[in-house]
Amino acid sequence: MFPIPVIRTTRIVAALCAASLMVLAQPAAAQSAPPPPAPASAAAERPAGPRAPEMTLAANASSEVDEDTVTISLAAEVEAPDQIAAGKKLTAALESVMKQAKGVKGVDARSGGYNVWAMSNNKGKTTSWRGQGEVVLESKDFAAASELAAKLGDRVTISNIRFSLSRDKREAEERKLLTQAASAFRERALAATAAFGFSGYRIAKLEVGGSGAEPPQPRMMAMAARGKEASDANVPLESGKQTVTVVVNGTVVLQ
Repeated sequence: MFPIPVIRTTRIVAALCAASLMVLAQPAAAQSAPPPPAPASAAAERPAGPRAPEMTLAANASSEVDEDTVTISLAAEVEAPDQIAAGKKLTAALESVMKQAKGVKGVDARSGGYNVWAMSNNKGKTTSWRGQGEVVLESKDFAAASELAAKLGDRVTISNIRFSLSRDKREAEERKLLTQAASAFRERALAATAAFGFSGYRIAKLEVGGSGAEPPQPRMMAMAARGKEASDANVPLESGKQTVTVVVNGTVVLQ
């Protein structure tokens, strides 16, 4: 028998000890890991407390405001033997009126409708061409607009007069009405709170609206008179009123 070398035996024992230590360390590491978090749905399943009652309320404020803007439509009509001649004649008439209207302070002038069409006899044959166009005057100065329309009466007729409320005047009135509507909303909320036996409220939602801009109110006027009599007398202008409204809608939580 040959003796076993001491060095080889020592190496085998050291390897076995290292392997045993690795096996023993694995359960310890597993035991030190933190537990998995609880499902998120567990908190959602908890019963909530009683929900405070909510109430939807509305309040508004209105006022009648004088219309401050006038729009006057001036119509020119021409007739010619052919379409080109009718178009040129109508354009010249409108340009002449526009040139005079542009020089008046406080009155805005712009082009309106423009149309040229054929005239036929009972046999369907074209006999002539007619044209019609408009120049539109707009102003907050009723006196200036009236005087200008009268001066232009020898070349055009007044086909329409409309009154409206300007944007800046409407917005200024809405700012005043908003304060009134908000006060009315608070009073209604306090009254509802007391009626249902609660001590107070808090506002959860608010919406502010209005009646919107009303369309211009037409004042149809048949003024086909031409000549010196028409230009000497100013056009009578008298505006009406428009109703401006601000509405406050909201939801309050009773406490």
